[in-house]
Amino acid sequence: MEELQSTEILDREILDDARKKAARILKQAEDTIKAQNTEWEKKIADCIEELDRKYSVQEKDEVEKVMARQPIDKLRLKIEKIESLLITAEDSWYESLDRGYILKLLSNELGERLEFASGQEEGGGKPADRGGLFAANNKLKAYIFMLSRNEAEALLKNFNLTCEIEEIHANSRYPLLTIETENMFITVSIQRIIDYYLHVKRTELVEALVGSEFPENI
Repeated sequence: MEELQSTEILDREILDDARKKAARILKQAEDTIKAQNTEWEKKIADCIEELDRKYSVQEKDEVEKVMARQPIDKLRLKIEKIESLLITAEDSWYESLDRGYILKLLSNELGERLEFASGQEEGGGKPADRGGLFAANNKLKAYIFMLSRNEAEALLKNFNLTCEIEEIHANSRYPLLTIETENMFITVSIQRIIDYYLHVKRTELVEALVGSEFPENI
C-alpha cells in the first residue's frame, strides 16, 4: 500500500515537473516570439521611414526637374509655333506669286550660280566667257521638280545651255532645277531663296509675324 502511494506521489512529482518544464519552454518560446515580433516591427518601421525619406527626396528632385524644364518646354513650344507661322507665311507668299515671277526668281538665281561656277572654272571668268565647263561638247543634264520641260528649256535657253532634262521627285515644297556637269552640281530652287532670306532676315520676319516680344500665348 505504501509502495502504491509512493508511486503515485512520484508520478505526480514527475508530472508537475514536466508541466513546469513545459510552462517554462512555452514562456521562453512566447518571449522569443515577442522579441522577434518587436524586432521585426522595428525593422519594418525603419524600412517604412527610409522609404518615406527616399521617396520624399525623389519627389522633391522630380518637382525640381519639372520646374527646371518648364521654361525650356515653354521656349520650345514658342519656337515650334514660330516655325509653324514661318512655314505658313512661306506658303502664303509663294501662292501669291504668279508663275512668271517664280521663273524670274529661278532665272536670277541660276545666273548668279553660273557666274560663280564659271569663275571657279575659269579663274574669274564671266558667264559670257564660259570655257570647258559649259562648252557645247560637254554633255549636261538638268533635273527638274515642279517645273515643266518647256519652263526648264526656257530657263536654260536664257544662258545658252542645252541639257538633257529629267523630271525627278525632290524633298521640297517648291520648284527646283539642278544642272549636272562633269565635276559639279548647280542647284537653284525657291526653297533655297526662301531659306536665304529666312537666315538673313529672320529677326525681322519673326517680329513682323509675332511682334518684337514673343507673346505669352504663343
